[in-house]
Amino acid sequence: MNTNSPIPTGIPARERILVTAHDLFYRQGVRATGIDRIIAESGVTKVTLYRHFPSKNDLILAYLDYRHQLWMTWFDAALTRHGNQIQSLVPALQEWFERPDFRGCAFLNSVGELAEALPAVLDITRNHKQDMWQAILQRASRDQRPMLEPMQNVITIAIDGAIIHAQYGQQPTASLTALQQILERVLPAQEK
Repeated sequence: MNTNSPIPTGIPARERILVTAHDLFYRQGVRATGIDRIIAESGVTKVTLYRHFPSKNDLILAYLDYRHQLWMTWFDAALTRHGNQIQSLVPALQEWFERPDFRGCAFLNSVGELAEALPAVLDITRNHKQDMWQAILQRASRDQRPMLEPMQNVITIAIDGAIIHAQYGQQPTASLTALQQILERVLPAQEK
């Protein structure tokens, strides 16, 4: 999921712009990142940027779509890497929180910055969170699903709370422990 590396000049301009915007928006915030900085760091002209993204809002929406694809690919792999079961959620999140480039949830951050000015961010965020939930639910056994589905709001609030605690520099251990306890209380042990 880390794209904080120099962008090869041989890749198409649209992709260079998008990767640059992704890195800057996630690291510094959407509002704090100006178009001129994206142009300079992606090595394109203003005309080229606006040919691909007619407005900053178009670039923001493309960034969130790109981030969703990157993050879901990483999340699926992390859940698989940590055992490919519902209990894999906690170590997968911990792995993310410990990354040096961790800056919280790009979608929650974007809602906080842009929800009033760009309401499409709310829809994108809801879709992202639903896809994330589906990835989690896929790891549940047949016996666990009936108990897990009614707890979706509790579990997703616990996940978002853990993300926010980790983002603001608090040790996420307590939040992850609470999430683990919720899972243990709600679910029977998964069959091996």
